[in-house]
Amino acid sequence: MRSLLYVTTFLGMIGLAFWAYHENYKTQAALGKVEQLQREIGAARERLSVLRAEWAYQNRPDRLRDLADINFERLGLLPLRPGHFGRVDQIAYPAEPELPITDPVDVSSAGAQEP
Repeated sequence: MRSLLYVTTFLGMIGLAFWAYHENYKTQAALGKVEQLQREIGAARERLSVLRAEWAYQNRPDRLRDLADINFERLGLLPLRPGHFGRVDQIAYPAEPELPITDPVDVSSAGAQEP
């Protein structure tokens, strides 16, 4: 009986060792994937910062002004002045649509009861 207990314990210990070994490799694979994702995120952030710097460089006001002057005949772009904008009281807002009443309900005597 004691030998059966020893064999069962030994087999259980081998099974747990195999499980721990397998879990260790799964954990190492997950950590490798996380490191790869971190590297990809870093590269994407670096590309994004380069694109933002290029965008800021391309949108310099003096450069855009020079481009507008060079292409004035084709584009006809003029600098904005305060007179180009309208006032709020000049805006024509659309009238609110009237909703049709299809089934009117008399509320003056429907809920009130005389004591």
